[in-house]
Amino acid sequence: MKKLLIIDGNSIINRAFYAIKALANKQGMFTNGIYGFLNILFKHTEELCPDYIAVAFDLKAPTFRHKKYDKYKAQRKGMPEELRMQMPVMKEILKAMNIAIYEKEGYEADDIIGTVSRECEEQGIECYILTGDKDDLQLAGKTTKILLTVTRMGSTTTTVYDADYVLETMGVTPTEFIDVKGLMGDTSDNIPGVTGIGEKTAFGYIQKFKSIENLYEHLDDEIVKPAARKKLEEGKDMALLSKELCTIDRYVPMDFDIADTEVKEYNNELLTTIFKNLEFNAFLKKLGASSPSKEAQVLPCSMLDGCGELSEKLGQISDKLIYKIYQTDGAFYAFAFICGKEIFCICADLLNPDYEIMATLKPYMENAAIQKISPDIKSDMVLAHSFDTAIANYYDIQVAAYIINPARSSYSISDISNEFLDIPVPSEDDILGTGKGKKSYDMLTEGEFCKFVSGELSATELLKNYEEAKIKEYEQESLFYDIELPLVEVLADMEIRGVQVDKDMLSSFNTMLTQRIAQLEEQIYSLAGEEFNINSTKQLGVILFEKLGLKVIKKTKTGYSTNSDVLEKLSGKHPIIDDIIEYRHVAKLKSTYADGLLAVIDNNTGRIHSKFNQTVTVTGRISSTEPNLQNIPVRTELGREVRKMFVAKPGCVLVDADYSQIELRILAHMADDKTMADAFISGADIHASTAANVFGVDIADVTPLLRTRAKAVNFGIVYGMGDFSLSQDLHITKKEAKEYIDSYFEKYSNVRAYLDSTVAQAKEKGYVTTLFGRRRYVPELASTNHMVKAFGERVAMNTPIQGSAADIIKIAMVAVYRELKARNLPAKLILQVHDELIIEAEEACVEQVKKLLTECMESAAKLTVPLVADTHTGNSWYDAK
Repeated sequence: MKKLLIIDGNSIINRAFYAIKALANKQGMFTNGIYGFLNILFKHTEELCPDYIAVAFDLKAPTFRHKKYDKYKAQRKGMPEELRMQMPVMKEILKAMNIAIYEKEGYEADDIIGTVSRECEEQGIECYILTGDKDDLQLAGKTTKILLTVTRMGSTTTTVYDADYVLETMGVTPTEFIDVKGLMGDTSDNIPGVTGIGEKTAFGYIQKFKSIENLYEHLDDEIVKPAARKKLEEGKDMALLSKELCTIDRYVPMDFDIADTEVKEYNNELLTTIFKNLEFNAFLKKLGASSPSKEAQVLPCSMLDGCGELSEKLGQISDKLIYKIYQTDGAFYAFAFICGKEIFCICADLLNPDYEIMATLKPYMENAAIQKISPDIKSDMVLAHSFDTAIANYYDIQVAAYIINPARSSYSISDISNEFLDIPVPSEDDILGTGKGKKSYDMLTEGEFCKFVSGELSATELLKNYEEAKIKEYEQESLFYDIELPLVEVLADMEIRGVQVDKDMLSSFNTMLTQRIAQLEEQIYSLAGEEFNINSTKQLGVILFEKLGLKVIKKTKTGYSTNSDVLEKLSGKHPIIDDIIEYRHVAKLKSTYADGLLAVIDNNTGRIHSKFNQTVTVTGRISSTEPNLQNIPVRTELGREVRKMFVAKPGCVLVDADYSQIELRILAHMADDKTMADAFISGADIHASTAANVFGVDIADVTPLLRTRAKAVNFGIVYGMGDFSLSQDLHITKKEAKEYIDSYFEKYSNVRAYLDSTVAQAKEKGYVTTLFGRRRYVPELASTNHMVKAFGERVAMNTPIQGSAADIIKIAMVAVYRELKARNLPAKLILQVHDELIIEAEEACVEQVKKLLTECMESAAKLTVPLVADTHTGNSWYDAK
């Protein structure tokens, strides 16, 4: 029997979008939904090998269901802009793959799928429906199978349902499943069902009576309790309407010819163009759709027998050492380098242990006359430090690539070689595989490893030449050579140094949190009148909205919403709400910070050695991972307690400096707005000054409420916030918010002119730049979609300001690091959090360090307004704030 695969397009791309972290190409086009959709598509086409394939999409226009019930899907939020912009591209890809697309105004994708599956049944074709929506289970039959996908923690699993398996797992037939939904309703689609009839009751009734109609003919049956009978009687009309709304229409008037869905050859030329633009290198390889314009000129590679040969070959290098250190789980595995027109490699083993290799490398790594060129200098520095080796005069391939294209999700040699050079280079995943079956380097044969090394190092030399030329063309030499490249050493030193943690205090804090969680659980159970899983959204929803009768604020596809926004709106309505809010906060502190931080304290140093990432954010900000020390909570007193655990080592003090309102100062400078600049120059409270200007009061009459509102307006302007978002933040009307913004631009007229000119220049050039030449591409500005274009305008307004702030803190970090070394002070920069720097200094030099830190931060850039850094000291991070 031939097979047809039909895909619920909106369902699959929507799930992929939320399951995969934000991906974007160098133009800033979000791609995570498309990427995930294609992964799922390829997986199932490879497994099924269908003869026919089609994709059904929803259209925005109202359907026949909206006409029957005007509240149908009324609670649904619109599609996020970041996903909306991906939809037309997704359809363009499907067309290039010659996959049939079906959509029909007035009907949903489910109706199209139902119609196609009926056609298949009538024509004797096996139909497979790929979806993430349980609604389609009603279509399951002997030859119609539902491939129901579920994504958790980034991993997608698929369960296959035919009619028998629906009955086995759910206790009702596919057709009866419609009646179940008619009774219980569907919160995700805002289908009401019968008020007070839940899922368990609905399944029980339909298992016995088989249909809603038959149930109503037997309401006097003993299984129907008096209370439920009353609800059913009152809700009969709604039950029948809900069933109608839940029923998929399998007779959509559409032009469907099975021949149009026959699997065809892809348009490889068009796919190549699209995938290259989206930077989907893995798909290019997978499809064979890539036709690189150049062939890789791979240098021959051979293994060295010992450190004697290594020393001999290194001795032939006089000016530049192109190399890569291969690591396995952070440990040294091999060293490979170019010498002349050959590549040589030496692996750590019993004959050539890593310490002997590193001892041989030491004089060359520390020789400033030889430039070291590597894909990841920071990791090399951290590893080399453990062998008492430094790296002088270096060039980082990945950091240079990041300057050129800051929107990539990966800067592996394979990926950037494909993008920059149009040369295919095998990736580590290609060689070692992925997932549970991933190999380690020592599982490769010598030939396999040499082939991999040859591809990477041969490309590395070409990449350096390309990057240097491109950085010069983009006029980014100062950004790269004066800011980003020196920063590599600073971040490596911070990772090596780490942050001291009081483990005993953290353990005590953890115990206290555990006890508080237990107390809150008892209080919540008592108020609920029963024990339940507080972490289960479904069970909590039943308690709050069915048992306790609280007002339903929001519903989702799986039931009642109990997210933080909902709980905040319910605060004060019942004592249980505040206990649940506190429970969640305390549980988060315990799992993420207490348990999480205890797990990553280094046993040898007693410190936490976070990784500082230089090539992750599109704005230029540094990020922190393993653990993320830039996300330590500050909004609650209990959350701020976490900072007490980060301490100075004995005999030392933490010196903390934080830029004061740096983004607003940059805005005043870039906009050349005299009113705003004068406020900063005079040392006035900028938020109070803004309140006085915007609300027309004397500065002495500015109340805390007015200052808070002015602060929201100030930062709202920086982030391109509109009147709707501001009204939501301040809990005021949209009209009031618009009046605030209009008044702001009236008083700070140059700010409006600057923002408008920035957007205009971005539309003309396709990108915006910071004060120091960092670029961010904004392709959304060319979109005809209003929402996408508005997003691009916000990006264009904010990036120069936020990116310039990121550049300035980096300049300060490099200056602080160099000054501490130059003055030989017993102090180390250990942490950077957004606009804040922290130094661990011996007590004897604290005053010198405070002065040095303040001077370096305040002189990092020359603006028309002063840069101000507020400096404090303390034995813990908490005290130093």
